[in-house]
Amino acid sequence: MTITVLITGANRGLGLEFVRQYAAEGARVLACARHPGEAKALLDLAAASKGKVTVHPLDVASDASVTHLAADIGAEPIDVLINNAGVYGGEHQRLGDVDYETWIRTLNVNTLGPVRVVEALRANLAKGRAKKAVAITSAMGSNTRHDGAALIYRSSKAALNNAMRGLSIALKADGIVVVPMHPGWVQTDMGGASAPLTPAQSVTEMRRVIADLTPTDSGRYINYDGSEIPW
Repeated sequence: MTITVLITGANRGLGLEFVRQYAAEGARVLACARHPGEAKALLDLAAASKGKVTVHPLDVASDASVTHLAADIGAEPIDVLINNAGVYGGEHQRLGDVDYETWIRTLNVNTLGPVRVVEALRANLAKGRAKKAVAITSAMGSNTRHDGAALIYRSSKAALNNAMRGLSIALKADGIVVVPMHPGWVQTDMGGASAPLTPAQSVTEMRRVIADLTPTDSGRYINYDGSEIPW
């Protein structure tokens, strides 16, 4: 069964690896990037995919951009939505050295962005067979694991988790499964070279968990291996 997957932040890191792996198994992939013309690796992957991968411009922080994407896709069913686009929020995140303008921008991307995308593509997800909306979050969004640092990033992911919990309830009648998922500590631009997981390892595990999600999982806060993360 061929599935259709839409991935945001698909130009690098986990997003690009999601595109690579889903395309390799024969899925139809709608790969979204803020600046597609600068995403050489993604464009090369799309060119070699024999039409399985199409690239679409998307800035999740922009209402107009998300609306344009929805119009571009039209009524096409989406089986799996991977809300992957996100930012860290800079270095000024400790009390006494907080960049509040960056905090607002980070919330717009990390928290409001995924909600914008789900809201705009709700009908597409409802028409899909799998009906799964996954938001790539972080264990740093866990309130019980807060260490007092990284105020901007942690708060944006905690708010994302709460929003996804809310959407899991709001979209229950549509049969759409919604989960925030932590990818683990991964060797990306954000995670750094010393992280224990490669993007390929993380995405392989996440795809396995995503494939096994059922309506009873909707609203859970889960790790890349499917285990529970404390809120």
